[in-house]
Parts: sequence; C-alpha cells; structure tokens
Amino acid sequence: METVLVVLLFVNAAFNVIVWPRFYTRVAKDPRARDAAGKATTFLIVHAVLIALALALALASIIAGIVAITV
Repeated sequence: METVLVVLLFVNAAFNVIVWPRFYTRVAKDPRARDAAGKATTFLIVHAVLIALALALALASIIAGIVAITV
C-alpha cells in the first residue's frame, strides 16, 4: 500500500508541474488577462492564484512522497 501511495503522490506532483505552467501561458495570452492600460485583471489574478496553489500542492506531494519512502 505504501508503494501505491508514493507513486500516487509523485504522479500528482508531475501532473501539476507539467500541466499548470502551460495553462498559465495560455491564460496570460488571453485578451481578458489585461485591461486596456495593460494592468492585470481579476481573470489573470484568480488563475495565477489557482495555479500557485496547484504548484504548492505539487511540492507538498513531493515532500510527502519522499517522507513516505524514507519511513
């Protein structure tokens, strides 16, 4: 069961690290991301926060996976 947990944690981390940065580039290029003055809109800010949380969860998954391996 521990092996399954470790694999799941690492797969989750890999998914988050691979997918979310690519998504951010698409969001940043979206016309809704900036207003006429070039200032970031709520659309961009909300997505940036969500992506940051996903990457924080990836880091937590990596740490938890490493801890699970060493225990």
